[in-house]
Formats: sequence, C-alpha cells, structure tokens
Amino acid sequence: MPTPKGGGIVVIACIAVAWGMMATAAPQAGIILAVIAAALALALLSWLDDLKGLNPLGRLLGQVAAVAFVLFSPFSETLADPFFAGPYFSGLLPVWLDAVFAGLVWLWFINLFNFMDGIDGLAGVETACVGIGIALVAVATGLAAPFGAFGLTIAAAALGFLWWNWHPARIFLGDVGSVPLGFLLGWLLLGLAQNGQWAAALILPLYYLGDATITLLRRGLKGEKVWQAHRLHFYQHAVKTGLDHGQVVRHVLFVDLLLVALAVAAARGWGWASLICSGVAVSWLLFFLSGDHPARKE
Repeated sequence: MPTPKGGGIVVIACIAVAWGMMATAAPQAGIILAVIAAALALALLSWLDDLKGLNPLGRLLGQVAAVAFVLFSPFSETLADPFFAGPYFSGLLPVWLDAVFAGLVWLWFINLFNFMDGIDGLAGVETACVGIGIALVAVATGLAAPFGAFGLTIAAAALGFLWWNWHPARIFLGDVGSVPLGFLLGWLLLGLAQNGQWAAALILPLYYLGDATITLLRRGLKGEKVWQAHRLHFYQHAVKTGLDHGQVVRHVLFVDLLLVALAVAAARGWGWASLICSGVAVSWLLFFLSGDHPARKE
C-alpha cells in the first residue's frame, strides 16, 4: 500500500495556532508573528515542492527570504531580555557578520532537518527530543516562560504525529512538515545561543548535525550533486544493512535523551564536559549505524 506524505500540514497548522495564541500574551508578539508567517510561507512553498518538485535554487531562495525576513525584520528590535538577548555568537563576530553567519547556520539546519527525514519515526523523535530539551534548558536557566512553552508545543505536535508515523508508518511529514519544523527549531536554538546557551544549542541537535554534515562532506568530496536525493546517511546505511526502522530510531532516541540531559548540564555550567560527552555519544551512534560496530556485525 502506498503511504501518503504531507501529514506535516496538520503538524505545522497546530504549532502555528498554538504559537499565535501564546504570542497575544507575550511582549515579543511582533517577532513571534513574523516567525509564524515565515514558517507558513515555507510550508506553502514546500507543499508545492511535494506536489510538483520545484527547482532546488527556487527552494533555497524561498528559505533565504524566510530567514532574512526574521533576522532583519524591524520586529527584531523587540527582542529584549529575557526572551532573547545579545549576539548569536557571544560577541566574537562583528554585529553584521554575526547575523549573516547565524542566517547561514539557520539555512543549513533547515535543509539538514529535511535531509534527515528519511525513515519512519526519525523526524518525530528528533523533533520531540529537541523541543523538550529546549524547554528544559529554558527552565534550568530561567528564560522567559514563552520560550519553554514554544519548545513543548513543538514536542507535543511531534509526539502526536508519531502515532501515525512510527514504523510501519501510515503517513509521512513531507517537505511541507520537515522544512518549517527545521525553521522553527532553528529559530529557538539560535535563541538559546543569544542567551549565552550556545553549548546547549549545539548539543541538542548534535546527532542530526553530525549525520547530515558528514554525509554532505563525503558526497561533496566525491563530486556528487549534494542537493539530489540519496540513501547515504548513516541511518539509511543501518537500514540497508539489517536494522529495521524502529530499531534505528530507538537507538537514536536513546542518544537523543542523553543529549537532552547533557544540554541541561551544559546550561548549568558544565559546558565543555557536556560537549565532550555529547561528541562521544554521537560518535558511538554514527559508528554503530555505519555497521562497523561489533554488535552490528553479529
């Protein structure tokens, strides 16, 4: 039986309604509504891509426009502490370069989130864990209440979707879901970095960052067209070499929960120790999924 895609329409709609309701009670309503509008525009663009298959350059330009609309919107002036604070990269870059580099990182996160939506349940588990992690870091560091609520809202929507997407999946997110989800989570993670929690912002999505970035570099070095679909990610290799979708996602879930705990530890002052432990955990997971771990060969 063919499995329909496009279930992300409902996920994004639920998040947009919930965020819109919360925005009415937040002093930063302007920027929140700007983010919602950009996410919905990306959802529409991605829905058209799901239906017709748009040109990769056109998709990228749409994402650039959405990111630039938020980063350089006049609403950005309302980003006051404690919701959002200083520069994205702790003042290490000039102001203009700080925003530009943040935009490039955000664009990469949107696309890697889309790239990684390739097996049943993976995107839902990752979204839920990152959303819960954002909320816990917000609580641990005393960030404004709406910040954690936004993370929990995304997590709740992802967990609801998992009911339909767990292996064997009855419906898929499609680009209409994965692209805006990457956009919204990327905005929240950049917000953590703005509030000095750059280590936690790096730790929470570290598995996705590692799998997608290493795979892209490998393909680029081989001269392949990195924007074309493929089945070379670590999680895809694990499926091809014997694990089913549920087994792969359960291993990812275990490491993601560990990353959530380490992100909270980083927010409480154990930054470098948490980063090192996170790197070890994700390296083990990638090694395991690659098929080189003894347990995978048995």
